[in-house]
Amino acid sequence: MARLIKADICVIGGGSGGLSVAAGASQMGAKTVLVEAGKMGGDCLNFGCVPSKALIAAAKKAACLKDADDFGVTGPLPSVDFPKVMDHVQDVIGSIAPHDSVERFEGLGVEVIQEFGRFVSESEIEAGGVRVKARRFVIATGSRATAPPIPGLEEAGYLTNETIFENRVRPDHLIIIGGGPIGLEMAQAHARLGAKVTVLEAFKAFGRDDPELSAVVLSVLRREGIEIREGVKIANVEKDTTGAYQVTLGEGEQTETLTGSHLLVAAGRKANVEGLNLEAAGVEYSAKGINVDNRLRTSNRKIFAIGDVAGGYQFTHIAGYHAGIVIRNALFRLPAKVDYSAVPWVTFTDPELASTGLNEAAARERYGDKIKVLTFPFADIDRARTERQTEGLIKVITTRNGRILGAGIVGPHAGELIHPWVLAITEKLKIGTMASFIAPYPTYGEISKRVAGSYYTPSLFSARTRTVVKFLSLFG
Repeated sequence: MARLIKADICVIGGGSGGLSVAAGASQMGAKTVLVEAGKMGGDCLNFGCVPSKALIAAAKKAACLKDADDFGVTGPLPSVDFPKVMDHVQDVIGSIAPHDSVERFEGLGVEVIQEFGRFVSESEIEAGGVRVKARRFVIATGSRATAPPIPGLEEAGYLTNETIFENRVRPDHLIIIGGGPIGLEMAQAHARLGAKVTVLEAFKAFGRDDPELSAVVLSVLRREGIEIREGVKIANVEKDTTGAYQVTLGEGEQTETLTGSHLLVAAGRKANVEGLNLEAAGVEYSAKGINVDNRLRTSNRKIFAIGDVAGGYQFTHIAGYHAGIVIRNALFRLPAKVDYSAVPWVTFTDPELASTGLNEAAARERYGDKIKVLTFPFADIDRARTERQTEGLIKVITTRNGRILGAGIVGPHAGELIHPWVLAITEKLKIGTMASFIAPYPTYGEISKRVAGSYYTPSLFSARTRTVVKFLSLFG
């Protein structure tokens, strides 16, 4: 007979969101059970954010050596030991893993069950030889890479974000299917480490980002030798007798074939709902994920869903944000609701691309011509000139009376520079607040003050202002 555990809250999934809920709930005094069959830390630690940024960091070191001559520093070109690069990636994962480990969470008072969990009723799950009956459940099972229906792709096999960081052979020619953030980050990293890279995108690369900003990144990537092909149709994929990939593009008589040593698919993700037996719990879901309300409750009000599996933004920081919403709802019975008006996202190419709030197209759709678009280039920031990082710009969208609607940055450290704009939108600040703070000189952060100040330029230096100044001068 299965052992029965009674709990206040049971979390299914040990990724970033699930771990945040489990740690918080247990430390607040709730009897907490965490169920995870795979690796603790989930996708972010093991296959996503952490390893990809570690690889990008290694690639950036190689790129810095290549352009050191611009600073009067000369030396040999970098020699890349690809297996050692991958050792670095695994070392970074290993250094963070203890924070997400079973031992740490058991030390926090969480009962960890390392089995796959499935619902057997509206208030009970089964995990291995254990049954857990809880007052509240949180489903945090995340998502996984999915592949488009390309003939021959499954038979040929391919890399995903879950397997590419296990590859210890530098690709001669890496073909990437998918021109979104993951595909383009991996494209630049591998190119900088010495691989030839071709990116194939069915629609438009960076299709969800502001085209004015994304164009800067795409220009840099192409200049670094990455071939980015947009609007392509992949007719077939197969492996030849040498093990090389043959990717056929086009249709009919208008076809061509690309040959690559490695193939990475980065063309979308799918929520992990299979095997949970959600029907038994009365939880509704679709192909996009589990249906939730603005309090992250499912159709079974005692079950919450957070992170990727909830079918919305697929970012680690959103999973963490969801965790806080659930803690307030599940433990304190507070009607906390999600607010996505200031969601930030960053693509860690070089230059970085960061956004929050509404982009120009979305703002025009909502407000028509009642908006102001402010831009300022990194080329006019002195710190950027000292480091020869002048490519890019900041773009801010406001209403005519100065309420900040959105911001986008393409340039050095964009992921860090977007922070004050997230705060500004969250707190419903006006542009005057961003224009009035004292920015230390010389810093990249000056660009936020400079773009905010440009809101006032037309009126500040207008004929009316000159008339007022001239008039006041008459009084001594």
